[in-house]
Amino acid sequence: MAVPITSIKKTELTPEELKQKKLGELQSLIAEQDQALNKIFEITGELDGAGVFDALKAMVKAKDDIAQIAVDQASREPMVNIINHVLNASGVIASIDPDVTARLGASVKRGLNEAELYGGNGQKVSIFQLMTALNDTDINRAVKFGLDFLKGMGKELK
Repeated sequence: MAVPITSIKKTELTPEELKQKKLGELQSLIAEQDQALNKIFEITGELDGAGVFDALKAMVKAKDDIAQIAVDQASREPMVNIINHVLNASGVIASIDPDVTARLGASVKRGLNEAELYGGNGQKVSIFQLMTALNDTDINRAVKFGLDFLKGMGKELK
């Protein structure tokens, strides 16, 4: 029968042994990734030759000035208006049912195609032709949609 283990000794590496172990791991990693490292050195050499690192260094040194310029530009009235417009428009778009916008987008596309197909003759439309066109169910549906849209818009403008 075997003797039971009563104590476990943890082998701790000395700082020098730990350093040697890490250096060995690093050497094997470098040997495995030599192509990737060569590409990185080539890219960084080209970036340095183009002055990119000098520009980055100057930007880091002037970060406070650059941040102040960005804040000044962003706080100008036109930029504030643009930001408010984007927020308002995104709020409106978020409140609309996506199926409705998909259907509306498809109908606009189809309407533009029809307009390009028939719109190039340059003839004037008479009142009689306009009244007759209202009998067309597709035209009538679009006119009714437009009138309903204008009614809803008018209610909101009160």
